[in-house]
Amino acid sequence: MNIITKKNIVLENSETKPFLADFFYPDCEGKFPLLIFVHGYKGFKDWGAWNLMAEKFAKAGFFFVKFNFSHNGTSLENPTEFTDLESFGQNNYSKELSDLGFAIEYFLKHPKTDASQITLIGHSRGGGISAVKTFEDERIQSLITLASVDSLNRFPKNEDFENWKKTGVYYSPNGRTGQQMPHYFQFYEDYLQNEKRLNVEFSMKHIKAKTLIIHGTGDESVPDENSRNLHLWKPESELFLIENANHTFGAKEPWTEFSLPKDLETAVEKMIDFLK
Repeated sequence: MNIITKKNIVLENSETKPFLADFFYPDCEGKFPLLIFVHGYKGFKDWGAWNLMAEKFAKAGFFFVKFNFSHNGTSLENPTEFTDLESFGQNNYSKELSDLGFAIEYFLKHPKTDASQITLIGHSRGGGISAVKTFEDERIQSLITLASVDSLNRFPKNEDFENWKKTGVYYSPNGRTGQQMPHYFQFYEDYLQNEKRLNVEFSMKHIKAKTLIIHGTGDESVPDENSRNLHLWKPESELFLIENANHTFGAKEPWTEFSLPKDLETAVEKMIDFLK
């Protein structure tokens, strides 16, 4: 089946700043369920094998969207490199929720999306953001988390926290690029101001959307205990563990193969089955 793809569409969110999005859908008649993929910390829409994943969903009959958060450290000119570390430092969860809300509204207006079928797929920290948004927006009918965190309270502790508060910035090394990536203290202040809103446990306990929780038992970044907690808080959800799969289900950046890594293929097939 042919698919129609449009990449690097500029979305102008006045609450944050412009960011880029892509869509993929089948080249045939009708409207298609809207799937929005939410990347995680130090992630971006074109990371690793996400494009191959998007194509597989489109071939299965979905309108698949992925986007870069406005403050993820990439830029409009350079969507796959962390060239804007100042923006990365100014990122916070409120901005991410604003961007996700903006993307939902933007693509619901597309003539090929079926507004009655909306799914969020969140990877890693994007899973926590997706859970909060799913609780807030009852139009979202399905939530899928991939290697998700169970809390957005993921900040330095003890002496590291005191140093952050005193200096106003802490740096997190990027293992892949070697960059020292800044976080300004406003990130924590925003979390504190919105702590009730940003409660993943509360969101999971109260969302009505049908939910699939996927995690690898070999996750080196976010232990699968996080997903077990999500499932505990929403017992009617489905928990699907992939034996020995890592945090990115076998994908890495750059991904030069023409097919999905085995564990990500398993995850995608499971997601498609769940949504069908």
